[in-house]
Amino acid sequence: MMAAKLDEAPTDRRVGRTRAALQQALIALILKRGYETITVEDICRQANVGRSTFYWHYADKDDLKRRGLEHLRQQLVASHARARTDDGLFAFCLPMLEHARAHLDLYRALASGRGGEIALGEIRDILTRLVRDDLTRAGKLEGKDNATCELATEFVVGAFMAVLNWWLDRGAKPAPAQVAALFRRLAEMGVSPA
Repeated sequence: MMAAKLDEAPTDRRVGRTRAALQQALIALILKRGYETITVEDICRQANVGRSTFYWHYADKDDLKRRGLEHLRQQLVASHARARTDDGLFAFCLPMLEHARAHLDLYRALASGRGGEIALGEIRDILTRLVRDDLTRAGKLEGKDNATCELATEFVVGAFMAVLNWWLDRGAKPAPAQVAALFRRLAEMGVSPA
């Protein structure tokens, strides 16, 4: 497949429109039918795009789903970079919760089955990198062995994923800012030395 070639060059408008149409088609179909039943043909029909065009951009529907999370990754990385100036840990929380609330139906549709595994796996990977960087920058991992560093990172990411699921199950209430502030406080206590 040739999808990797397009990522190396700047995206022109036609490529951007095609990718956006494919992403929107996937989301619309997930909301209607769930991820598992959707085929590449269904996505192409919904987006009014040919199969060869689809395969020029993506290897399969899983690849399309993974790369659809790129905007979220960029948002979280930008929030993370801004947090460096105020020494705050875990700044990804609020934008992640706001994204989930804005796309509540999609998160619910993805909550079960393979589509959810892919999306949540990608989100987990993004958060793992951000948390590890936060903990390293704050000196929380200084002098610790690899196992301790990995455990601390997994502790925070796993806790956040559990909180995210809990929060979504309750209709994304209370407000994202309230949940983010409480999570950050609790997570910081969890990685602080006793």
